[in-house]
Amino acid sequence: MRTALSIAGSDSSGGAGIQADIKTMTANGVYAMTAVTALTAQNTTGVTDILEATPSFLAAELDAVFTDIFPDAVKIGMVSSAELITVIADKLTQYGARHIVVDPVMVATSGSKLLRDDAIGALTERLLPLAEVLTPNIPEAEILADMKIESPADMETAARTISEKYGCAVLCKGGHDLNDANDLLWKDGQARWFNGRRINNPNTHGTGCTLSSAIASNLAKGKDLESAVERAKAYISGALGAMLDLGHGRGPMNHLFDLKSEYFGEDA
Repeated sequence: MRTALSIAGSDSSGGAGIQADIKTMTANGVYAMTAVTALTAQNTTGVTDILEATPSFLAAELDAVFTDIFPDAVKIGMVSSAELITVIADKLTQYGARHIVVDPVMVATSGSKLLRDDAIGALTERLLPLAEVLTPNIPEAEILADMKIESPADMETAARTISEKYGCAVLCKGGHDLNDANDLLWKDGQARWFNGRRINNPNTHGTGCTLSSAIASNLAKGKDLESAVERAKAYISGALGAMLDLGHGRGPMNHLFDLKSEYFGEDA
């Protein structure tokens, strides 16, 4: 069985972060492992507290995974400090990690920055150059490309700029009132658009985590990047289309919408 490692924070409500990654990887047919960067107290209405892992403990988590069950792919989500980013970059380099997918979580849906300036510097200098593909949303791509994105042409310019700067492929995600569900992959100097189906579901908590984990899962299974993105987008559409409605805020998707098992039950 192919394996994938999620390096990210925990979401106590289960819709994003490590929990979403485990569900996504499992649903996409790979064995999921984790290195937790932080514990968060959060639900569908927001985050109330964060307890960050120490650099030494995160290093120990990564050593434990790589020295026993070597991952076929690695997904990296939110890492809030320069110290933790440095540990991740050092360990991925030490072990020769492959198929690294980085979801550069830098800006909240509200527009608030989630990383300190020193952490952004460590992210761009140490981690992004190790990636096979980055999956920024529009605000994150604006930061990484140092430009305003207001049109599909701008998305292509930003993706090309980021790709050339960090030497990796870039999946610039639509949304934020631009291109809706259409995403742009820039790879090897060429652009490819992946058109998505508009699903009228307000419960989109964890979509970024889920997409990047689904891409990593498919890379772990030996799919090429274009196929991995295509399959990941189809999976997201299915999870959103199941119309799960939990919580009092922006709820999670149904990551196991396609699960068929005698253990699942008709009343699930």
